Amino acid sequence: MARRKLLDLARPSRQHLLGYILLAPAVLLVGLIVVYPLLMSIDLSLQNVKLPRPGQHAPYTVANYSKLFSSQEFWMACWVTLKLVVTVTIGSLIVGVGSALLVNNRFRGRTLARLAIALPWAVPEIIAVVIFARIFDTSFGLLGWLFIKLGLTDRMIAWVSTPGPAFWAVTMTMIWKGFPFVSIMTLAGLQSIPSDYYAAARVDGANAIQRFRWITLPLLMPVLGVTLVLVVLWVFRDFSIIKTLTEGGPLKATQTLSIMTYDQAFGFFNFGYASAVGVVTLVICIVASLLMLGRGSKAMY
Repeated sequence: MARRKLLDLARPSRQHLLGYILLAPAVLLVGLIVVYPLLMSIDLSLQNVKLPRPGQHAPYTVANYSKLFSSQEFWMACWVTLKLVVTVTIGSLIVGVGSALLVNNRFRGRTLARLAIALPWAVPEIIAVVIFARIFDTSFGLLGWLFIKLGLTDRMIAWVSTPGPAFWAVTMTMIWKGFPFVSIMTLAGLQSIPSDYYAAARVDGANAIQRFRWITLPLLMPVLGVTLVLVVLWVFRDFSIIKTLTEGGPLKATQTLSIMTYDQAFGFFNFGYASAVGVVTLVICIVASLLMLGRGSKAMY
């Protein structure tokens, strides 16, 4: 009887039912680990609670959002997040695309060069932060010593305890950690471009810049569009690099929305307010992704 039911589901007219049945476990799992926590966060953001307890539900209110949008700390975190997203994304794209173009050429040791470029992406973020914490050390850091030798400064720079240098310390760490992903994605896109296009362009007298402008860049736009969205979302949600290196300081100069969410939830136990920050961050990420994907689709056509 059961075998007959399975055979009935395998008929062409009922294959869509079989597909739904096979997808049901994955859909339930996604709903359990993604949709349910998201709904709980939205529900918690509408409650003015310190520590949520099972079985207790505070009255719904928009006080958390009113407090959020009138908070100078929130707008400061938005500004820091925006600056970090722009600088890290641009830096990662420049370094990643440049290194991908370099290792896409044929030369001796190309395999080792590709491995070296991918190495920062394989290093865990905590280990990367520990390495850069030594580089940015105020007393004997490598970068401060290099700046003195180059004549850029006459004393060691307090990288993680001064607002301006702290922001750039976080930026450089995130670019070093993020550019290999851009490089790998770009290299995959370069490998898919037919070499006949470049041969025809050389016959027509196009130089290297013209070949990059009219062949490489347009054909890489789909890959770069997806890569750009992923890098922006990674910078938005990244927590461990900033928390370990500067903890959002000094003077909140590196406090992003993710750091603010953590501090409000586990530092001050304002779980309702922290959930409101998380919901607003999610909305910003969704809007930014839709805008970038929409512009990317228009650029393709």
